[in-house]
Amino acid sequence: MGDHHHRRLQGGGARAAVLGVSDGLLTNVLLVLGFVGANPGPGVVRFAGVFGLIAGAVSMAAGEYVSMRAQRELLEAELALERREISQRPEGERRELVRIYENRGVEPGVARTLASEMMRTPELALDTHAREELGIDPGGLGNPLQAAAASFSTFAVGALVPLVPWLVTRGTAATVASLVAAGLAALGVGAALAVYTRLNLWWTALRQFVFVAAVAAAGYGIGAALGVSVHG
Repeated sequence: MGDHHHRRLQGGGARAAVLGVSDGLLTNVLLVLGFVGANPGPGVVRFAGVFGLIAGAVSMAAGEYVSMRAQRELLEAELALERREISQRPEGERRELVRIYENRGVEPGVARTLASEMMRTPELALDTHAREELGIDPGGLGNPLQAAAASFSTFAVGALVPLVPWLVTRGTAATVASLVAAGLAALGVGAALAVYTRLNLWWTALRQFVFVAAVAAAGYGIGAALGVSVHG
């Protein structure tokens, strides 16, 4: 039998990128179609779409930065505490590893040998305790700036899709082009999610398309209702 390989799923970089594009697409579809429904004029629709893109991307980036920064600082504090414990009471930490391995079904003698080997150097001991006791990968705590930049760019890409037609034309042509572009982008996002999750491609793509279409219809309807009430 041939070897089979599992993909690395915990990092979630590809998933985060696809979801960032999806968030931007849904947000600006709702905003742009809402303003189209209110019928304030093409200049206002363009302004709303551009400002929605900027505000949403900045908000996503700031939220991601603050969240990851707080998470990283918490994990670093836990690692510092573990490092201190390993330095000050190595025997107690070795016994903790023995108990962890035994609880996982490793024979006591093998568990003791394995724990002693893992405690051989401070670096290996910290890495082992971080993974086995805390569930932390010391080398994968994440970079808040990179995460913020990724959130900003992926959201902006998605938000740009329904906006582009309004930057080059106006009226019915822009509305139709915006809907078509959003629909195609929704199918693409759904297909990307299907590839990542190994779900049925057509079902996942169609589901995403229907979701975006519903958001567009809701945005247009709300915009039309509010526009009538404001002008009427």
